[in-house]
Amino acid sequence: MIQKTLMATITLACVTAAFAQPPVPVFVPAASTTTTSTTTPPTPQPMPLPPFGLGSTEVARIDLLNAAAASSSGTAASCTGTVAFYNASGTLIGSSTSYTLGTNQISSVSLSFGSAGLTSPRGEITAMITPTVPSSSSSSSSTSSSTTAAPCQLLATLSTYDQVSGATHLFTPVGGPGGPGGPGGFPAPPQQ
Repeated sequence: MIQKTLMATITLACVTAAFAQPPVPVFVPAASTTTTSTTTPPTPQPMPLPPFGLGSTEVARIDLLNAAAASSSGTAASCTGTVAFYNASGTLIGSSTSYTLGTNQISSVSLSFGSAGLTSPRGEITAMITPTVPSSSSSSSSTSSSTTAAPCQLLATLSTYDQVSGATHLFTPVGGPGGPGGPGGFPAPPQQ
């Protein structure tokens, strides 16, 4: 009987310890009337697209969408960066194209076969999407100030289509299933 009671007590202690929550640290500022907090978003990484073929009657197109809403504090959503196309030798074709997208805005960057400098009926190219650090907005009052990154959830697709008929030949989310970082796009910076 004592052995069963002891085992039950030990089991209860183990279960209680397994489900116990650690104490939540509480920060109490020293005697000060101002506080400052800064939210630093993760540095976005360039997103190289896999190489793809472009035929003599085709256009390559990258579509970008900012799916982020404004933050709960009212900071407007904004994604910025550049898109660039490269030939098979790794040389930049033309120049990079900049984008700035608010909530649910779409931007497209296209490259026709003729503008790509390709000479055979088909050539290989690639592209790079380079997000920039999201813009920040500052808010301050007499008692606090903070800096918050603009929300950005960049979704991207790559397609090629026939420039005469408009028929799509290739369509793929950028970065694999659903896009880079998960379903449909680059990961959004953490919301504060």
